[in-house]
Amino acid sequence: MITTRLHDNFDLRVTLAPPREPSWQDSPMQGVQRYMLDRVGGEVARATSLVRYAAGARFESHTHRGGEEFLVLEGVFSDQHGDYPAGT
Repeated sequence: MITTRLHDNFDLRVTLAPPREPSWQDSPMQGVQRYMLDRVGGEVARATSLVRYAAGARFESHTHRGGEEFLVLEGVFSDQHGDYPAGT
């Protein structure tokens, strides 16, 4: 199992300037990409990421033991709890 550690020490201040071209990484699901900001672990991890979905793309149902936060910048994000338009 591969364990990734990226900006994982919350006792240290980390400032990330957005790159002109973020290094988006493909997720296991077709049409879903991630830009990782903080990560400890492999595919199941403590993680903070920017995630973008191609039109019509979806991610299979899964859980985040530490919770999950999302901010919708454009389009609509939908899950089992509802639909969340840009700005939510």
